Amino acid sequence: MDNVIKIKNNLINRIKNSNDLNFLKALQALFDQSELELFELTEQQKQAIVEARNQITKDQFIENSQAISELREWLKKK
Repeated sequence: MDNVIKIKNNLINRIKNSNDLNFLKALQALFDQSELELFELTEQQKQAIVEARNQITKDQFIENSQAISELREWLKKK
């Protein structure tokens, strides 16, 4: 028997026999995610990614925790 058919049959049996709602929801989420179309980036978005990567390479960034801290301080002043 073909490996693909074996895996499909195994999955079908496991799903049929499962009463675990969390497990079934997780499988549903996997199937839903795999059916989504790929997201197409605009040229502007692609350029922004290139620029961000260049900034990271040049250490022109701050850590997320520092950014959050700075934003909290800024919000306190408002």
